Amino acid sequence: MEALKAVHTKLLAVTSQYTHEAYDYPPNIRESFTDLSRTVSEKVKLLSSASSAAEAQAAFTAPPSAKPQPKTFNHAIARASLAGSQMLVQSEDAGTGDPLAQALEKYAIAEEKVGEARLEQDGKIQQRFLSGWSTTLNTNLQFAARARRGVESARLNLDATKSKIRAKVGDNEANMNDAQRAELEKAEDDFVNQTEEAAGVMRNVLDTPEPLRNLAELIAAQLEFHKRSQEILTDLAPEIDSLQVEQEVSTF
Repeated sequence: MEALKAVHTKLLAVTSQYTHEAYDYPPNIRESFTDLSRTVSEKVKLLSSASSAAEAQAAFTAPPSAKPQPKTFNHAIARASLAGSQMLVQSEDAGTGDPLAQALEKYAIAEEKVGEARLEQDGKIQQRFLSGWSTTLNTNLQFAARARRGVESARLNLDATKSKIRAKVGDNEANMNDAQRAELEKAEDDFVNQTEEAAGVMRNVLDTPEPLRNLAELIAAQLEFHKRSQEILTDLAPEIDSLQVEQEVSTF
């Protein structure tokens, strides 16, 4: 039982990080409100309609249309990539058709999608894994621990009762009177009942399918996230390759 409790406690301590949005990018605390004001997709849409450098800059500093952008690592990469794309577009050496600028913008959009998929994963893990895992630790295992304490208490009471009676009548149980015999039988019955109850509780804890079901949900959420990430980047890779080839051809 102690091993089971240790397993639940240890894994819960680690996976509780899924409740913290910025667990994979602590430096987000240095990002400004302007950096987080709008999503990359919103900024791309605003930038596409900008006709001057001033309008493009205004798109980056526009007030948020909803909640600030999430603080995941993927979202941070997306913001940095889009900012880099615009720096190239606004520079004297490149224009809106610059392949690297286009590639960075596409990469920014893709990374934002990956970040959104990560947030979906985290939400599912919180609902389908952490909730059940915490219940097992805080409820089922506590019931088992309480039952075990009941057994220990009943055993101590039985030992104390035996010692008290032995001090009066010695080791010969035939010398006990009815009251002493009834007291001893009551303590013995209580110990047996507590032991049987604890055995049942612990058997239920050990046999419950919930921990494995919760673990399966954790793995499913992670798998779905990685599959979605692969799909997004798989779609992106040929576009970046095409831009690379286009740039190489244009240099000749």
